[in-house]
Amino acid sequence: MYCIRIRPAVNRPRAGAHAMIVVYEIAFAVPAGTGPRGLSVRLRNAFATLPGLAWLDLYAPAVVPSHDPYVQDGPAPAHLAILAFVSPGAAAQAASTPAFIAGLSHFAATTLTAMHYLPSAVAGAASPAPLVAPFSYVVRYHRPADDEAAFVKHYLEGHPPLLGRLPGVRNVMCHLPLPWRHPDGPPPADYMLGNEVAFDDVAAFDAAMASPVRHDLRAHYGTLPRFTGRNTHFAFDRTRLVGYHRG
Repeated sequence: MYCIRIRPAVNRPRAGAHAMIVVYEIAFAVPAGTGPRGLSVRLRNAFATLPGLAWLDLYAPAVVPSHDPYVQDGPAPAHLAILAFVSPGAAAQAASTPAFIAGLSHFAATTLTAMHYLPSAVAGAASPAPLVAPFSYVVRYHRPADDEAAFVKHYLEGHPPLLGRLPGVRNVMCHLPLPWRHPDGPPPADYMLGNEVAFDDVAAFDAAMASPVRHDLRAHYGTLPRFTGRNTHFAFDRTRLVGYHRG
């Protein structure tokens, strides 16, 4: 079995029942002509029976264009599969199975990244809502930073509460990469931090991006400790393929 370690917390937001959830982000290219239904079936066949799987989501590059006034990174370069497990032990057990390894090969995965899943409540809510809204804006901060621990700490203390004030936002989630690499899989992405916000549709997202809160977020971005890695923003249509809507 492959061990997955959770690093000591650095002022992480409270996540309640989600405190130990680990997700695998699998990035992969889809051959031209592959339809969404066929892709969904293939993902279910590959991963649905993994032990301890809580949910499996497919992230496909968004079909309808969206608008962020500060960044225009274009269409997402790859599809993502997010596999969630209720504990590091469950994630490690699943990663050691032949089915998991075969699935990585079948989808020609380019990266496989283990991350700690940290949802936050949106403004006015007592706890994080189930992840139901189908439009996701996925942000990743890539290494390096002058002081990665200081960067992550500053981000987690200030950015999620602001994101939770976006009009119409349904979910705010952070992802903290774990120091793990599958011995038989592709390398992890060079993330130091991930973030995701979910909306009911593109129109709701565009309205949020036109609100004053988007300018507040940009101002907070300017206070982050110095980093020289990429900061990517991609819109996805998300589909729940397996599991419940706790995540």
